[in-house]
Amino acid sequence: MKIPFLSLVDSYEAHEDEFNQAIRNVLSSGRYIGGEPLEKFERNFAKYTDAQYCVGLANGLDALEISLKALGISEGDEVIVPSNTFIATWLAVSNVGAIPVPVEPNNKNYSIDASKIDEAISNQTKAIIPVHLYGQPADMDKILEIAKNNNLYVIEDAAQAHGAIFKGQKIGAHGDIVAWSFYPGKNLGAFGDGGAITTNNKSLADKIKTIGNYGSKDKYVNILKGVNSRLDPIQATVLDIKLKHLDSWNQSRRVIAKKYLEEIFLKDLVLPIHLDLENAAWHLFIIRHPQRDKLASYLKTQGIQTLIHYPIPPHKQEVYSSDFFNFHLPICDLMSDELLSLPIGPHMPMNHVEYVIKKVNSFES
Repeated sequence: MKIPFLSLVDSYEAHEDEFNQAIRNVLSSGRYIGGEPLEKFERNFAKYTDAQYCVGLANGLDALEISLKALGISEGDEVIVPSNTFIATWLAVSNVGAIPVPVEPNNKNYSIDASKIDEAISNQTKAIIPVHLYGQPADMDKILEIAKNNNLYVIEDAAQAHGAIFKGQKIGAHGDIVAWSFYPGKNLGAFGDGGAITTNNKSLADKIKTIGNYGSKDKYVNILKGVNSRLDPIQATVLDIKLKHLDSWNQSRRVIAKKYLEEIFLKDLVLPIHLDLENAAWHLFIIRHPQRDKLASYLKTQGIQTLIHYPIPPHKQEVYSSDFFNFHLPICDLMSDELLSLPIGPHMPMNHVEYVIKKVNSFES
């Protein structure tokens, strides 16, 4: 049996006619930048995320970077980031000339440890970027409290958290700005690159939209030093169709996660038992094992594709290694050695789930 980590074509095939017709409508309209399909998705995604405003952008990295620019964060400023995250979180900070200051993750949901943020704050700190990693909401109550006490901005990196809930409210407007990615493998993924921000602050939403449109509100009138970062209407109409199914797709992920949690019992394997089953988006199902690489190799021989998120943490990447060579981040380093992502997706057949469980449990270290 062959078990892919995630089948991207399944969601297309499940609604093929609807996707094809919607894309044809955009193509026949002759308008390929902006327009009603984009505006419609922005309205619907803002409503879905309990936010007042949504601005579509080209990708998730742009969403983070433009958010920082809109808040005036620039050369020499410091931004607190998780040590355990995809490098885009760090790159956005570096790309505006600011300095990423890493904080170790906790051992429960592997997200930034809010109890360690205070000690990382300096006079140059301007913002915190919590990442809702693997689809699990970060500790926003504590993070927002710290931000308020220190007059800091909060930019949520929600690239893996479409549909996740924190304290009864969808992720989308707890902080000042929420940055989203619609990379195809996300819970809400486009048929190409895409991104967005959501916020309850109209002036920030307007500024982000202006920055993403060459710094222009009116054609040929440029009021800011902007960039070209826009979500195109074809991707917007695809995302709008998928948005209608996101909650049911996330529920399918929760069913799989629950089965993994209840039936995997391999010795020395650490399950994500501390995570919130019902409120998380379960973008990834992460396990830990001291012989991670051997386990991954074994599962591959059994036809099961796994992934490692992330084998090289940002502070050890070549681009950052000279700046962070003296940083001691043992928890992040341990996770990069032990974490393994099992297959999970909204269209994954239950017999595939059962096969994965059987083979994980049969591993001999």
